[in-house]
Amino acid sequence: MQRLVIIFWLGLKEIISLRHDWVMMALLVWSFTLAPVMEATGVANSVNNASIAFADEDNSPLSRALATAFFPPEFQPVVQIAPGTGPDLMDQGKFLFVVAVPPGFEKDLRAGRGPEIQVLIDATAMEQAGIGASYISSILGTEISRFAAGADLTENTGVGLILQSAFNPNRDTVRFAGIVALIGQIMWLTTILTGAAMIREREHGTIEHLLAMPIAPFDIAVAKIWSNAAVVLMAAALSLTFVMQGALGIEIAGSKTLFLFGTALFLFTATAMGVFLATIARSMAQFALLVMLVVLPMLMLSGGETPVEGQPPWLQAGTLFLPSRHYMAASQAVVFKGAGFDVIWPELLWMGVLGALLLSASLVLFRRSVD
Repeated sequence: MQRLVIIFWLGLKEIISLRHDWVMMALLVWSFTLAPVMEATGVANSVNNASIAFADEDNSPLSRALATAFFPPEFQPVVQIAPGTGPDLMDQGKFLFVVAVPPGFEKDLRAGRGPEIQVLIDATAMEQAGIGASYISSILGTEISRFAAGADLTENTGVGLILQSAFNPNRDTVRFAGIVALIGQIMWLTTILTGAAMIREREHGTIEHLLAMPIAPFDIAVAKIWSNAAVVLMAAALSLTFVMQGALGIEIAGSKTLFLFGTALFLFTATAMGVFLATIARSMAQFALLVMLVVLPMLMLSGGETPVEGQPPWLQAGTLFLPSRHYMAASQAVVFKGAGFDVIWPELLWMGVLGALLLSASLVLFRRSVD
């Protein structure tokens, strides 16, 4: 019991020390407020408010219908321009897309001559250009097919294809990117806060003062783990409520309590990793390099940026030993799919086992470094 009391007060000392570290406090606030919002809304995986112009040389009912088929928020209101002026206007940066309908388009379509529509794209905006081309092609194709069916230009096969998107019906990138950004910040901040606290104790010489007291290295390491994990868990809970759900309007399909429980289990692993890296590093600069070499690959291979199934088979097997992969899988299942404990318990078990192994290695290495 006395040891638990010592660990509690040492952890409370860490929280008070963090409160007076304005750089770390600023990093903490930024990482759980503006950073996930900017990451969720700044990277465009869909077309949004794209400028588009029409050069209609046909001026037929079909060509006018094509011009009215583009709506916000994907596209701005269509602007009619004079034929042949599209390239110059794109050079001036006024339009991202220009659609040119040739003369006699509807007449040629009715005659079955297969007319073509020209679409000019400003590909300097790579994300919008690539996705927008698919949008425009789909919209134009749908409108032409509807016109052809109404004009009895195609046979009605009687078969319709209905697409349904599960868990994200509107394919809203903000909903997905916001949670992935929050999870990424949790991974970064936990490791950085714990490791920085260890390095700060060593550089300031206070760790020797602690060891002069009747305190074991185990008590110091565990105190830093629980205190930093508690700070990040509280920040994650506030960010989930006020930033994700409040500011971004993200709906949590599953249980917030289960998500935070999985977060707490992952924090146990991430803080142990922070202690491990800080024990290896001899300065804050070395620790920063180690974080980049270890945490960044963990984020990239966790399944948040790209699906794990899309990685090489040998790499997929290696990611089983990354706590970030199991945390990402469990979090996405709870947040997006409404999964319960009966579904994600294997991921939680993996995190617990990996955390215990990493904590044991960290404590052994820390004790050796102190001795």
